[in-house]
Amino acid sequence: MPEFNAPLRDMRFVLQEVFDAPALWARLPALAEIVDAATADAILEEAAKVTGQLIAPLNRSGDEEGAQWLEGQVSTPNGFKEAYATYIEGGWVGLSGNSDFGGMGMPKMLAVQFEEMLYGANSSFALYSALSSGACLAIDAHASEDLKNLYLPPMYEGRWAGSMCLTEAHAGTDLGIIRTRAEPQTDGSFNITGSKIFITGGDQDLTENIIHLVLAKLPDAPAGPRGISLFVVPKVLVNADGSLGQPNAVSCGSIEHKMGIKASATCVMNFDGASGWLVGEANKGLAAMFTMMNYERLSIGIQGIGCAEASYQSAVAYARERIQSRAPSGAVAKDKIADPIIVHPDVRRMLLSMKAMTEGGRAFASYVGQQLDLAKFSEDAQERSDAQNLVALLTPVAKAFFTDSGLDSCVLGQQVFGGHGYIREWGQEQLVRDVRIAQIYEGTNGIQALDLLGRKVVANGGVALRQFTHEIRVFADQPDAKYSVPLLDAVERLENLSDWLQEQAKTNPNEVGAASVEYLHLFGYVAYAYLWARMAQVAESTRGEDEAFYGAKIATAQFYFSRLLPRTLSLEQSIRAGSASLYGLDAEQF
Repeated sequence: MPEFNAPLRDMRFVLQEVFDAPALWARLPALAEIVDAATADAILEEAAKVTGQLIAPLNRSGDEEGAQWLEGQVSTPNGFKEAYATYIEGGWVGLSGNSDFGGMGMPKMLAVQFEEMLYGANSSFALYSALSSGACLAIDAHASEDLKNLYLPPMYEGRWAGSMCLTEAHAGTDLGIIRTRAEPQTDGSFNITGSKIFITGGDQDLTENIIHLVLAKLPDAPAGPRGISLFVVPKVLVNADGSLGQPNAVSCGSIEHKMGIKASATCVMNFDGASGWLVGEANKGLAAMFTMMNYERLSIGIQGIGCAEASYQSAVAYARERIQSRAPSGAVAKDKIADPIIVHPDVRRMLLSMKAMTEGGRAFASYVGQQLDLAKFSEDAQERSDAQNLVALLTPVAKAFFTDSGLDSCVLGQQVFGGHGYIREWGQEQLVRDVRIAQIYEGTNGIQALDLLGRKVVANGGVALRQFTHEIRVFADQPDAKYSVPLLDAVERLENLSDWLQEQAKTNPNEVGAASVEYLHLFGYVAYAYLWARMAQVAESTRGEDEAFYGAKIATAQFYFSRLLPRTLSLEQSIRAGSASLYGLDAEQF
């Protein structure tokens, strides 16, 4: 069975050397007294043990057994309940939660590293925790103090879990047409009636209660997305003193039989006049839910990185050991009948592509985490505002680019194994299946691309984009900056293309949708180029301290700029070809 070992050395490099996170934490009063380099190291070390020794061994067995549904009750695979009990003892659910309600209050920069470990170890297991963390975030940001005091402490503790109930059978992305109803009651509660599908962790046997965040419409709600409210609906009713009361009118009607993440219960949830309580303002539930949604989008993006890392680790180990044919330049392992396949150019191409995209993604996730920390904790209003703008701009890129490249990497890892990659016991086929969903849920990657180009670039005139590219230009202008010429060339390509698309969108409404996916990919490659240049700069300055590690960083950066960044050239050509060719067929001609 494949092992998973958290890439601690690289995580420390990103956190401490590239971003100097301890210095950032030290200047943010809310973080200065609770986290420093030593604390972060200790948390990462413990997280590596929990994920590698406790959770990863359940990955394959969980996939084979799957979540089970019987007479309305969901059970998780053998070992999950015991592992979850140990997991919550460590306080991991509340790692970045509000300390006023029992969370640990740790920065997002640290949390993203932990999330990657979780997903790399066991995506199905990770999802139960991820949905709970996201639900906590939405409740903390938008609910009344009474609701926060009632629900957050046991949720951060991990005794209660959370879920996000948006999707209905007829309404996926288009939430404005949901049918779930909320009827006000005299005691201030609401009766929630409707059915939701694709609810991750909608039911399970890991926790004593599940707190559902449910989108529904009030009787007098305006039509469309402006008429949606958000409600907290517990599986088991909660008494005023926090003790559990009677079961609520909430039930799991079935679970989905899926391609992957089989140990994660994906539920059809039925609300039959269930008691719920309003979160935030009436008819403004979508904004409140997007607090959770954006958390989950980054989290699911990190699923792509975690699965890619797991695939890479296995592929490298296999490529070093598997002997097949001789190197093109002549025998390398002269004492063996053939050379290990890692000598072959195409195998190296695959491994380096995986390494470059995974490590680039790790750095980008940390960068987004940094902006989230600044947006939340900075005492400077302008710094908070700038960070919020970058988070809004970069979240769809993180979700879609991480997961698109994550699937690509897992497929490459499977390819390195050849026929063995298609066989279950080697682990690669499960990673391909598990990571595939990440491109679909929490808003498909096509929707993320539309959000990026349509809302975050075209709709606001590219203001946030220019903020990001200005930061890159400032970096590239440093005397010791690495790869300044290709980096600035890529930035200029992104800026010019963005300006061109803004002009095209004025006269042709199809242009944004036609260009959006390629545009997001181009944006992602440019963002990764910025981070690879930063990593190369650090590695070059400290190379003598650890030649093996820093030398590998420098060589991988060279590969990225030589072999991967040039993909932006073809993406630009595709985008500039416009939308006309998409509409050359009538619907009947497809």
